[in-house]
Amino acid sequence: MVGNTLMVLSGRFFAHAELGQTDRAMELFSIINPINHARSEIDAVNYRVEPYVIAADVYSVAPNVGRGGWTWYTGSAGWMYRAGLEAILGISREGNLLRVKPCVPDDWNEFEVKLQFGATRYEIKLTRHDIQTVQTSHDIQTLSLHEFLIALKDEGGIRQIILPLSQAPFKTKKDGSL
Repeated sequence: MVGNTLMVLSGRFFAHAELGQTDRAMELFSIINPINHARSEIDAVNYRVEPYVIAADVYSVAPNVGRGGWTWYTGSAGWMYRAGLEAILGISREGNLLRVKPCVPDDWNEFEVKLQFGATRYEIKLTRHDIQTVQTSHDIQTLSLHEFLIALKDEGGIRQIILPLSQAPFKTKKDGSL
């Protein structure tokens, strides 16, 4: 790809995540994740840029296939963080509500997100393991097996929340078919 790969791919993995195409969303996220370009000495030499900085471009046209470009580009790290948090982990804030709608691979058994809302620290765990007691609270609304809304309150202290991480009800292929 020539041009700003980060913007193109992040838009695409947002779209694939929204469509429930977990594998494709993660594949695109992995392309711009710099750690994946430093797994071996050969990869790092080919990438040619810092493996700890988001590159705005990862080229796919010969002779520069796999080479990074435009590192330290203003906003790239923030955009990738936001895309990973919102598209893959499915965490987005809407005023005083936190929407949780993950699009993670089936082999992820759990993940945790910790965030601060005023004086309240939220520690949210999503897990595929059996949850002994399903949390019921007027602060947590279940929209579907895969989507929750949490009412955020600035009450101080730590609020621990455990939610089920369900398998996708259907898997869509890269082309969008079932």
